[in-house]
Amino acid sequence: MNLIDNVTLGLQTALTLENLFYCLAGVTLGTFVGVIPGLGALAAISLLLPVTYYIDSTASLVMLAGVYYGTVYGGSTAAILLNLPGVPSAAVACLDGYPLSQQGKGGLALFITTIASFVGSMIGFVLLAALAPGISQLGLMLGPADYVMMMALALTAAGTMSTGSRVKGIVMVVIGLLLGTIGTDVHTGITRFAFGHAALLDGISLVAIAMGLFGITEVINASAGKGGQGGLPTVTWRSMIPTRREMRSTGAPMLRGAGIGGFFGALPGVGGTIASFSSYAVEKRISPHPEKFGHGALEGMSASESANNSAIQTAFIPTLTLGIPGDAVMALMLGALIIHGIAPGPLLIEQQPGLFWGLVMSFVVGNIFLVILNIPLIGIWIKVLSIPRLYLFPAIMIFIAFGALSASMNPFDVYVVAAIGALGWFLFKLGFQPAPLMLGFILGPMLEENFRRALVLSRGDYDVFITRPVSLTLLIATAALIVVPIALALLQMARDKGRSRNVSPRDE
Repeated sequence: MNLIDNVTLGLQTALTLENLFYCLAGVTLGTFVGVIPGLGALAAISLLLPVTYYIDSTASLVMLAGVYYGTVYGGSTAAILLNLPGVPSAAVACLDGYPLSQQGKGGLALFITTIASFVGSMIGFVLLAALAPGISQLGLMLGPADYVMMMALALTAAGTMSTGSRVKGIVMVVIGLLLGTIGTDVHTGITRFAFGHAALLDGISLVAIAMGLFGITEVINASAGKGGQGGLPTVTWRSMIPTRREMRSTGAPMLRGAGIGGFFGALPGVGGTIASFSSYAVEKRISPHPEKFGHGALEGMSASESANNSAIQTAFIPTLTLGIPGDAVMALMLGALIIHGIAPGPLLIEQQPGLFWGLVMSFVVGNIFLVILNIPLIGIWIKVLSIPRLYLFPAIMIFIAFGALSASMNPFDVYVVAAIGALGWFLFKLGFQPAPLMLGFILGPMLEENFRRALVLSRGDYDVFITRPVSLTLLIATAALIVVPIALALLQMARDKGRSRNVSPRDE
């Protein structure tokens, strides 16, 4: 099938009443969650995972994807009006969006971010539709050893590129890998780390891990803030309309940001936050007036918003075509596929063309819905910011408990959710980020399976990981991610020590 046939198939799937309904529901819920500071896509998707047991696989993915990019649209609203980013990638919008709001241009900032988000999403969609089939064909040529090294690279990138300490990121990946080993070994039938508890024979539920790690942990962290917001600005239709000069000044930054975001989004372990900061830095560097940045520059804000939305679309490329999630949200999307018995990877497009292209084309539909939701209905989202957290967060906790119970009808999972939530909050207070743990938990069993398969095919010869060109290249890249930062840190320490020795007592 050529691209036109694939797009036609995708539209036929995406435009069914069921998928349209779940797409609209997903982007609406995503915008709502994104507007509320402290929550995010991970918490919302983890809450919705139990729902996916009862609806069609395509509709499930369309809804979850809508939640994902909907939160990014909504996240900029709180960033602009309150200087509180609804999602991490919207933090850049605070730099220029909030100053614009203080200058009485909050409506203009909201309009520009919505248009930039739409432009970035559409460019990311084009990249996804154009590159995914080719990457899928490339994936068919990879062997188990290549997949082992690819997963090792993704896990290392997730640990070393996560926010905060690289060592803590690696520790969280290892914890996720260990949690993924709990249960019965499918190859030998031996029970591992179940401690005689029958409920653990099948391992820990993905839904329980996700809802505890991101649902409960995020609610506890967010509840530490003040409940309810006051003093919100009034946004009128007239204040949202930009001048021709303002629109012209944001056109090129949107395109550059979308290109940067599309590149970073396809890289495992990077994601929209790094893409948005990188695009902002590029615009500031090439701008003839860099002093405007941080004081209401539309160029920087439009570039960053375009970048993080483009990154979301292209993040689906490695997840769907290779089965390698780039971040924790993509890991949950991978989990949703597994829940429905669908194996992500190079054969997905060939075996499930309706699902793949229906999901891809739903991005276009969903982003059109988001433009409608974010421009004419902006007043509703401003009112959402005034909901007292005293009422909002207890309701979310109740939904988490019911969701964990309904997913398996096993009360034990409710205790698992509570335990994982407490563990996640404790680790977060110590500076550990939860996202690498989820990646380790999802990829751990897949890594083990491919590792064993590679050794079976090579008759136990570990040279298979260095004799294949692809696996050797990925192994070198993985080692570089670990060694290079350490070497740079040691070099900087040596330089600082050398400078301190060269300082004379008189200079001091």
